[in-house]
Amino acid sequence: MGGPDHGILLTVAYDGERFSGWASQVGQAGVRTVEDTLRAAIASMDPGASPPRGASRTDAGVHAEGQVAAFDPSRTIEPRGWVLGLDAALPDDVAVRAARQVPAFFEPRAAARGKRYRYRLLLDPVRDPLLRGRAWRVGHPLDLDRMKREASRLEGTHDFRAFRSAKDERENTTRTLGRVAIERESERVVGIVVEGTAFLHNMVRILAGTLVDVARGQLDEGAVTRAIASGKRDDLGATAPAHGLVLERVELAGLEDGGDAWPR
Repeated sequence: MGGPDHGILLTVAYDGERFSGWASQVGQAGVRTVEDTLRAAIASMDPGASPPRGASRTDAGVHAEGQVAAFDPSRTIEPRGWVLGLDAALPDDVAVRAARQVPAFFEPRAAARGKRYRYRLLLDPVRDPLLRGRAWRVGHPLDLDRMKREASRLEGTHDFRAFRSAKDERENTTRTLGRVAIERESERVVGIVVEGTAFLHNMVRILAGTLVDVARGQLDEGAVTRAIASGKRDDLGATAPAHGLVLERVELAGLEDGGDAWPR
């Protein structure tokens, strides 16, 4: 007899500090990744299940609240069973927050029509151990009005080839950012919220580092506009540290009905 005629879609949260990113790294023994950790937990419940297919290849040190990953089970287990069973098998720095049934062979990466990232800044001249690994501490004064003006120049469809690491060799570098907002979360914490259809390698971290450099006067206003025109990485600011970045949400097409999910 064959297995279930459906796939399972998981919403996964993780603390990226001790992971070398989401994606399994073939040929590199001893490298800890979220994908491999989740794969092992799934196999402990269902050895015949397929490997998980993630929507976003988050980098080493980057966190997630709303990563999504699908797999095809060989056993019939309800979504509630998957959530509780996988959480019992996973280490403390990864959790399955929800599960739902989706069509077999569902590909979250292909279905993703939008992602929301948040980069957090701690505006404080001294360290805060409660925000260690959760925000980039910037001890210099920041002009947030200047930062907001610069952020608005990033919205829309542009060629973002300047906003990527040297490791990214994709030919198509045109991306659409629907929203780039600066949000004051508290007296000392500022969030840079970036929503877009897709992203290049290190794009959000380069964007965040550039906005900080503009806000503290190390770059002139209009730096992002000049870099979009020139395509040169040297026209932008620093690459912000990974630990301030979190993948908050992935919006998927074709799943609006909610389906068989837990929790609802």
